[in-house]
Amino acid sequence: MRIRKLFSQVEEIQEEQGRRVGRPIRRVVTAAVLENEYAGRWQEDLSALYGLGRDLGQQLTASALQLLGGEAAIVEAYGKGAIVGTSGEVEHAAALLHPLFGKAVRARLMQALAVMPSTVKRAAPGAVLDVPVHNILDPWSFDHFDAVSFSIADAPLPREIVVALVLSEGGRPLARIQPQH
Repeated sequence: MRIRKLFSQVEEIQEEQGRRVGRPIRRVVTAAVLENEYAGRWQEDLSALYGLGRDLGQQLTASALQLLGGEAAIVEAYGKGAIVGTSGEVEHAAALLHPLFGKAVRARLMQALAVMPSTVKRAAPGAVLDVPVHNILDPWSFDHFDAVSFSIADAPLPREIVVALVLSEGGRPLARIQPQH
């Protein structure tokens, strides 16, 4: 599959509800807009997309870490997501986000253990994707349950897929919800 374009977004949260958040929290989205070779036709076996997902996981992680200054140790939370254009199937996006994508990301972060949360949907260009994120070590860290939103004005076109990775330096700003047992 050909990559038409790469996209990145860096968000730095310094204040929430009029309160300083302590240390600023940076959250990065890196995404690739790909041609969807399977759009408009049925394909039973989508396993060829798994390796491409692994390669995208490596590439998007490298880009995201560069935007965060190159230091993997500062990443506390992550998530992945994809939008398939209207001529494709949600399953095409899911195949790219196969566990090989997450394995590639965790390999670059080294300390990461938790399964990455993910989401996929079919939509037209400019659709907003809310990518769920949680802690890279503890999937039950309530302070890290969050989502990061982004959109690309001209993607995905009907025969494209947007594949995205989110890395975050922290959890929700001013998080204070405690689990009840």
